[in-house]
Amino acid sequence: MARPKIIETEALVAAARSAFLEQGVGVSTAEIARRAGISEGTLFSRFATKEELFEEAIGLSRYGRWRTELLQQVGQGDVRGNLERCGMSYLREAQDLLDALMLVFSRGHAPEHNPLLARLGNPLAQDTGALADYLRAELELGRLRPLDTELTALTITGALSQWLQQGRMPAAPAGPRDPGRFVRGLFDLLWPGMAFGEGTK
Repeated sequence: MARPKIIETEALVAAARSAFLEQGVGVSTAEIARRAGISEGTLFSRFATKEELFEEAIGLSRYGRWRTELLQQVGQGDVRGNLERCGMSYLREAQDLLDALMLVFSRGHAPEHNPLLARLGNPLAQDTGALADYLRAELELGRLRPLDTELTALTITGALSQWLQQGRMPAAPAGPRDPGRFVRGLFDLLWPGMAFGEGTK
């Protein structure tokens, strides 16, 4: 009897993610196993249920590294620089998050039919909250002028998420989009209302 193929869990998860993104949540475990080059039995030896594999494949548990990195910068370096780096990290991570959220909501919006919703929470609200916490901490250190931290955070995350959404629309402009240009332009617009004056850190 041939020995079962050994596959790294990361490769199996990558195959599952690809299958879910292409065919939706209805893709069969047989198809996922075929893509990974293993048997369904091997698949279920790693993940007890398709639900468990789905949660790992969409990677929601790995989202939000940018929040931790930003909060570690409180009182450090240049505030605008911190915010611009945060914006770039947000765009990188949130691109994958949007794909994952589309898959989650394709299962329905009723928690009783889509239990993942209860565990998911509201990552976009959590993003705004983390950014508001950072702004509040910098304000308390005197590194920002008095401002509404919740409103400012919502303005920033709203603009960033809207830029991502526009890039996904069928009528999006052809050619490469420059996230760095967008983030710099966003803070060119917002920074005068956030800083005490020229040279504020």
